[in-house]
Parts: sequence; C-alpha cells; structure tokens
Amino acid sequence: MKSVYIINGFLESGKTEFISYTLSQPYFQTKGTTLLILCEEGINEYDEAILKNSRTVVEVVDEEAQMTPANLLEFERRHKPERIIIEYNGMWNFKNLKLPWHWRREQQITTIDASTFQNYYTNMRSLLAEMLRKSELIIFNRCDGLEDQLSGFKRNVKAVNPQADIIFEDRNGEVSQIFEEDLPYDLKSDHLDLDDYGYGIFYLDAMDNLDRYIGKTVQFKAMVLKPEGSDDAYFVPGRMAMTCCADDMAFLGYACIYDKCSELSNKDWVEVTATVHQEFWKDYNGEGPVLRAVRVIPAKKPKDEILNFA
Repeated sequence: MKSVYIINGFLESGKTEFISYTLSQPYFQTKGTTLLILCEEGINEYDEAILKNSRTVVEVVDEEAQMTPANLLEFERRHKPERIIIEYNGMWNFKNLKLPWHWRREQQITTIDASTFQNYYTNMRSLLAEMLRKSELIIFNRCDGLEDQLSGFKRNVKAVNPQADIIFEDRNGEVSQIFEEDLPYDLKSDHLDLDDYGYGIFYLDAMDNLDRYIGKTVQFKAMVLKPEGSDDAYFVPGRMAMTCCADDMAFLGYACIYDKCSELSNKDWVEVTATVHQEFWKDYNGEGPVLRAVRVIPAKKPKDEILNFA
C-alpha cells in the first residue's frame, strides 16, 4: 500500500507554504522518494533545495481529466515513491478524485485563507464542502484582524465536518483563542460550578475574555496560597498545573478578597464560591480578574492535585 497525503484548498490558500514547511522538517527526512503531484501552480514555487534534501520529485497535472488512476500509476512506476503528496486544485470537484486501489489516504488537510473564506463560502459552497467533508485537519491562515469572525467560520466548517480538527493561524502562529461554544460550562448561567478541567479553562479564558465572566459566581476546589504582604486581606486560591512537562509547573490562581483570610493557612484545600470582578491589582500592573469571596469552606484534597495541560 502507498501512503497518500492530500492537501487541498483554493488557489493561494497556503497549500504550497504548508507542504514546503512539512518537507523541510527533520521528521520528514526519511528514506525513499516522495512523489509530489501538483494539480495547480500558484504564485509561490517550491524551493529546489527543499525538494532535493527531502528527495522529492514533482509531477504536474494541468487538467482534471488527466487526474486518472492510470496516469497516477504511471507516476508511481516512473519514480517508485515511498510516499505521495497531492496538492489538489481547489477548482476541481474533490469528489471526482479517484486513486489507484492500493493508494491509501493517510491524511487529508484543507488550507483556507481566512480573509477570503466568506466569499468562497457564499459563492462556491458546494466545492468547498467537498474539500472539507473528509479532511482530518483544516487550517485557517491569515487570520489577522478577523478574530471576531473566527467563531462563525468554525461553525460553518463544523456543519460540514463535525469531526475535523480546526486550527487558526495569524502572522505570529497559531491563534490560541477559546471559543464560547468550546467551553465546558454554560456562560448563560450566572453560577459556574467548575470541575478540575473547567477551572483550568476558566483561568486561561478569563485572561483574554474577562468580560465573559464579570458579575458571575464561580465555585471550585482550590489550594490556598497566602502571598507575602497580603496582610490577611486576600489570598490566591488556585491549582498547580503541568503546562508542558514535569519540570514546567505553575500555580494558576487569581487574587481573592476575603475577610476571614486569617483563618486560612498555606496549602489548605478549600471550596471557594466567589464573584468575578475587573479591578486594578498591583500584581497585574493594571486591571485584571479579581475574585470576591462569598463563601470559603474546607475541602478534601482531590485525587489529582495537579492539573495537566501537557
């Protein structure tokens, strides 16, 4: 069986950049020949040095009628590749693609230029849907300045392919935005009862989207941290988290104003019920999330003390 990787998307959606990046990675410097089949040639061309270093040979198919199993088998006979990458033409109907029987689709990826997505979605929805339908990964690039539209883009794609992984990227790399529909709790509720996972998501999301939480009540289990100089006016309820590996640990917690801090000790486990506010806090060097305790009661230490984001 021959492993086939299909990269599709409309012209100038970033297919060539994605494939070039993949070919240049050390993990792709494997034995044997890679056959790259180009079904369209955009503005960006492949670097000859990258093709040489990755032992990649290129075949160009100019017309959809030439994209037949017989012609593909001829490419295989000519180059005897270990693996095959197809950069598919976005204007060809993807459902018409027929591969030789022993070519196995290992992965299908769709690249999308976010700045033109709405136009294609409106005017060429059927072609776009065929590209998206069986893609395991969908990459939206050039998302700069479109942050308020990304949630809608995601809903559009999920309506066609609910199982796909979706990545948004801007000029700085992957956009680490948490969309409201992905949250493990209902923001329509005024009271959020947070389990371990929910607390971790709340902590991360409140950094960037504090307006979602102002005025809401949150309830969660936490360990007590009493910073030096807090003068029993506040404490920091939070959790230790592994963000990358065992050597990369951090305490995740927001300041919580509480009039009975003197009754708490460092490393106590408590259940905190508090309202969320946006206030100036010296440790933030500006305004940020501040909790105001409604109730703090003793709690049992959880089975898993450390949240794992690795």
